[in-house]
Amino acid sequence: MKPSRAAAALAATAICLLALTSLAGLAQAKSPHEDDGPLITGHRGAPGYLPDHTLEGYKLAIGFGADYIEPDLVSTKDGYLIARHEPNIGGTTDVASKFPASRKSTYMVDGAPVTDFFATDFTLKEIRTLRAIQPLPDERPTEFDGKFKIPTFDEVLELVKKEGRKRGRAVGVYPETKHPTFHEEHGLPLERKVVAALKRHGLNHKKSPVIIQSFEQSNLKFLNKITPVQLSQLVDAWDVNLDGSLQYAETSLRPYDWTVSGDPRLLARTYGFFATNAGLDEIARYADIVAPWKPYIVPTTGTDTTGDGVADDVTGDGLVDERDRENAIPTSLIRRAHKRGLDVHTWTFRNEARRLAADYDGDPKAEYKLF
Repeated sequence: MKPSRAAAALAATAICLLALTSLAGLAQAKSPHEDDGPLITGHRGAPGYLPDHTLEGYKLAIGFGADYIEPDLVSTKDGYLIARHEPNIGGTTDVASKFPASRKSTYMVDGAPVTDFFATDFTLKEIRTLRAIQPLPDERPTEFDGKFKIPTFDEVLELVKKEGRKRGRAVGVYPETKHPTFHEEHGLPLERKVVAALKRHGLNHKKSPVIIQSFEQSNLKFLNKITPVQLSQLVDAWDVNLDGSLQYAETSLRPYDWTVSGDPRLLARTYGFFATNAGLDEIARYADIVAPWKPYIVPTTGTDTTGDGVADDVTGDGLVDERDRENAIPTSLIRRAHKRGLDVHTWTFRNEARRLAADYDGDPKAEYKLF
């Protein structure tokens, strides 16, 4: 595939994260680009083609032209960082075919009980026997299930270095510390291990093409004290209401470290606080980037002709999904964030038709163009 078509191909087919940079932000040395255009991150690799979080998927995303790749980091029982979307690995690996169900555990993850196989109960040696599988088999290819190993963070960093040399350009890495409170509770804190890995690979300095992200706040504040690399505050929500307002509930009510803090001030907040001026001011004191879910920037609205509070099936296909919603007026979040010196990164861009609002007419590239 020619380089000139690579970005379009990635936008059209892979899960991505788009960085909407301010002129003074990622145009600095941390960006592999010399211009002020948006950065494209291969979110979990290139999962529109290959199973999530594999070296092969990351390499494919880099080949397509991704500026950064995004490994989610969890810990093994013996303290090694591996790339998995969650600490529970039953849906992303073939662990169920290789280990007995007795190895399952029930743990609280962000306040909800989860029964599954957990990386925190397996040694790296055991993880090495596993292979990745497609977590969305009804939507994406499954022919590569069982073919690719589960990489360590060190292996991901080696890949980034190798692919960057091969292409004559910097390739960035955008790791997410997954469920820091969960790992802390299990005696497997992530933060120092992430920084140690960056140091081993010569990436723990201010100009490194590295961004560490988290949905929690306290671990980012701690990271701000122990590493000079850029930090990104993720901002979640549970759902979008019919009028375009955001819904905060369940495991997407607030950062989980706020929930367990016992601090009445933090318990009175939701993730929505981060989108307020006061919240942005707070983020600017410990992070470089605010990374909200897309509806914080471009909300979508549903239709309810019957007034029953339930969204209508506008397309008449028997389903209610994004195709039944329309874009609303963009919010002021980007402008307000840039005013505070924060860059804005948003997620997640996908090519499946059911994930695209009616305005895009089934064309994922149209969504990229709008943002």
